[in-house]
Amino acid sequence: MKYDVKLCRILNKKQLTNDIFDVTVKADELAQIAKPGQFAHIYVPGKTLRRPISICEIDRAAGTLRFVFQIRGEGTEQLAQIQEGETLDLIAPLGNGFSLGNLNRRAVFVGGGIGVPPLLEAAKAFGKNATVIAGFRNKDSIILKEDFEKNGNQVMIVTDDGSFGHHGLVTDCMKDLDFDVIFACGPTPMLKAVCKIAAERAVPCQISLEERMACGVGACLGCACKLKKDGREFYGHVCKDGPVFDYESVVWEE
Repeated sequence: MKYDVKLCRILNKKQLTNDIFDVTVKADELAQIAKPGQFAHIYVPGKTLRRPISICEIDRAAGTLRFVFQIRGEGTEQLAQIQEGETLDLIAPLGNGFSLGNLNRRAVFVGGGIGVPPLLEAAKAFGKNATVIAGFRNKDSIILKEDFEKNGNQVMIVTDDGSFGHHGLVTDCMKDLDFDVIFACGPTPMLKAVCKIAAERAVPCQISLEERMACGVGACLGCACKLKKDGREFYGHVCKDGPVFDYESVVWEE
């Protein structure tokens, strides 16, 4: 596959929390082919490796892509300094996204922290048929609640400290819900717990794995993950084979 670099002008930039930023870029060609759950590999001047940032929202009519990212090191800290009118050097869309299937199904979207933004575009497609359970550290770290609600989704907020919404785990809120399919993205312990519920209820579940990446296109082993198919275990790549996987294909390391 050929990977083209695109220079995309920044149309809008907002700061959502003390360390989370929201950027929308003009990307006509990319917006037409991007799918929910895919990501972009963004160049940071002076850094050898690009930074993988999930696509939060796609507007094909406007020709835009939206990214919501958190400062997690020097690269993303530098990325947070970009201004409207400047350009982002990116390769996108990369990876395999969510397979949405029948939009009339009752879907539950489960996200934790910065794992919430990759769910927005997919949940939008389900509208009122989607329930979004989003977990955060506290009320000051909550993001995108109004964005999901604008799309007709029912939103349930969970916080670690109980400062807003349910005090506990995102999986607590799944217990009394009826649903036909699960989509999830977030920390590994959360994903493991969600997958357990999917197995117990025998419902389809797609999970987006968070993993450090180097090349972003499957040429290195920087994001290797253990998978299984037809009873055989093997190592795949989160960047190329994922980041979205059927939950039954992932082998969790103990």
